[in-house]
Amino acid sequence: MDMNTRELPVLSVSQITGLIKETLEGGFRGLSVEGEVSNYRPASSGHVYFNLKDQDAMIACVLFRNAAARLSFSPRDGQKVRINGDLSVYARRGNYQIVVSRMVLAGEGEILAMLEERKRRLAVEGLFDQERKRPLPLFPARIAVVTSPTGAAVRDILQVLRRRHSGVSVTILPAAVQGEGAAEQIVRGIRTANIHELGDVLIIGRGGGSLEDLLPFSEESVVRAVAESGIPVISAVGHEIDWALSDFAADLRAPTPSAAAEIVSASRDELLNRARSSLRHLLSGIRARTGRAGMLVQRFSPEYMERTLRQKIQPILQRLDDDKEEIIDALRQRLKDYSHRIALSSERLRSGSPGLIMQKGYAMVKHGGRILTDSTEAAPGDGISVRLFRGSLEATIDTLISPDKEEKNEGI
Repeated sequence: MDMNTRELPVLSVSQITGLIKETLEGGFRGLSVEGEVSNYRPASSGHVYFNLKDQDAMIACVLFRNAAARLSFSPRDGQKVRINGDLSVYARRGNYQIVVSRMVLAGEGEILAMLEERKRRLAVEGLFDQERKRPLPLFPARIAVVTSPTGAAVRDILQVLRRRHSGVSVTILPAAVQGEGAAEQIVRGIRTANIHELGDVLIIGRGGGSLEDLLPFSEESVVRAVAESGIPVISAVGHEIDWALSDFAADLRAPTPSAAAEIVSASRDELLNRARSSLRHLLSGIRARTGRAGMLVQRFSPEYMERTLRQKIQPILQRLDDDKEEIIDALRQRLKDYSHRIALSSERLRSGSPGLIMQKGYAMVKHGGRILTDSTEAAPGDGISVRLFRGSLEATIDTLISPDKEEKNEGI
């Protein structure tokens, strides 16, 4: 044996898979991948499994229930999407996949990139600085609203104000809230409200819509008009998960138009309760942050903790899905086996039925209440009862043939 030859260590399957998992998951985090959705299949658990492919390759992906609930569209096969996530190794199957934290249509990705660039540029100018923001008046008497006069937003605002009996006057400045020319109309409404001092508070916004529908509120001209407004501005664009650049320039961002109306029509008691609650939360937050200050380090950021938790629970959640399918398949096979056994037993019972045998010409003979199986159990002159398949006969024995004689006769 060559003494220079070093014997390679022998690894178990779990050990080599663990090394692969550690290498891949540690080296491929924060991925951004673009491709076409293929084999999109939601599971009953709320998780979603699919493949992402291009012309030459394919990779498996999983979107867990919490991330799937945040989707702004309904994915389907053939759509081109952009995903963000981390590479993960599923040790039980020995394959790898991307655990997706965010997925958007490829076109939305380009819009988001454009908005992020615009956001950074305007932030450098100081348009989003916290020092620029002004507090809202506690009890505004006049509310100016820049929105579509026929949209859901204006109906929601007026309904809330009527329900709360706030007594404020409302001035609607009509403006298109999507499509060509919408940004110019929104800017005109903001400036008109300021020139004529139409309100103590100015609400701009609209109901929910797609990312493209909300773009007018992210136009640079609208953002600058909001920042330049002498009237405090509440930006209430879309639903709670939606956002626009006007949110960052406004003095206050409301998650919905209804919430904006709630804010401006708050009663004295509500304001007092809100102040007390805010004070409690503030003091609680200060105490909690002070207590944890010495323990916090950069690696324990919320993003790191969320990513680590996903990596820990992902194999468990996927294994649960697999085990569930295996149990269902096993139960179906067991039911199929039982059904087959019941059918065989039924056939055996039917084939062993006395009535079926007698139908073939056999009979049952009784003597003295007993069934005769041997000729020596009766004597000539005895009465017997013969049961046929249909009906019976009463007879008297004339002659007996012993079993020995019958065997001799059969042998002749």
